[in-house]
Amino acid sequence: MADARDTGNTRLAIVAGLTMIGIYAIQFVAARFSLREHLTAADLAALRFGGAGVVFLPIVWRGGFASIRALGWRRALALAALAGLPYPLIINWGLTYAPAAHAAALCPASIVFFSFLLSRIVFHDGASQQRTIGVLAIIAGLFLFIAPARDGAGSVLFGDMLFIGSGLMFSTYAVLVRRWHADPVTATAAVVLLSCLPLPALCLLAPSRIHAAAATEIIAQIAIQGILAGAAAMFLYTYIVRQLGPQTASLFLPGIPIATAVVGMAVLGETPITIQFAAIAIMAAGMGLSAIGGRIASKRLTAPATGGS
Repeated sequence: MADARDTGNTRLAIVAGLTMIGIYAIQFVAARFSLREHLTAADLAALRFGGAGVVFLPIVWRGGFASIRALGWRRALALAALAGLPYPLIINWGLTYAPAAHAAALCPASIVFFSFLLSRIVFHDGASQQRTIGVLAIIAGLFLFIAPARDGAGSVLFGDMLFIGSGLMFSTYAVLVRRWHADPVTATAAVVLLSCLPLPALCLLAPSRIHAAAATEIIAQIAIQGILAGAAAMFLYTYIVRQLGPQTASLFLPGIPIATAVVGMAVLGETPITIQFAAIAIMAAGMGLSAIGGRIASKRLTAPATGGS
């Protein structure tokens, strides 16, 4: 019975991961469109957490904030600092300097690397040779994906550093969720609601061009950045971390540039060149090898317990 339940949870986590990939791909394309046309990084961040707050405020209100108090306000603030308002601000700031393809590649690449590294440091998680090679292949493929777009400009490099920094932040968030055994709904609600508190000051002090955008664009960004990326995708990733751990959860993230390339072709008319298609193939191989390595490591850990003495 327990094995069947574990299998069902794993399947749900896989479905959650594929859904998350689709959401983030749409988010990057939508963010690029609006940052290029009308909105600022602060505008998108405000719409993201304003929309997500509408989703989670009734959930938290019904529970009387008891779940967040159980998590602890210090822990909630730490999670919000890592995956809350500063996180999309840094990514959107980077998008003003570097192409969206860089964000779609470097953000998940850095999350994969730092999740792998932090899980080994904090939890002493083992890593088979297959998984280590797979992670290295994923990172190599992601950097190969953005290589043709690099022009050596300092501004592009600055944007890339912001994307890598955001990856470190989100990896740390995932490790803390696992370490503290945080409930997915509670952790996501804490991040969203605490990120809503500084929004009035952000709207007053940060540059804004929201008045230049059409109502339909604003509503669409509330739905995409807020309800989907800010609420649904955050919950899905937190759920995957709880079910599979930060290392395995991070293996879904290299699918984001693949999906972003497909969505970008359809919406923005941008077609990856041959070297980028090769990078996609390398990433897919790395994900497959990492998955095989994860199963081998799990079997090695469970073998003594099931084999008897």
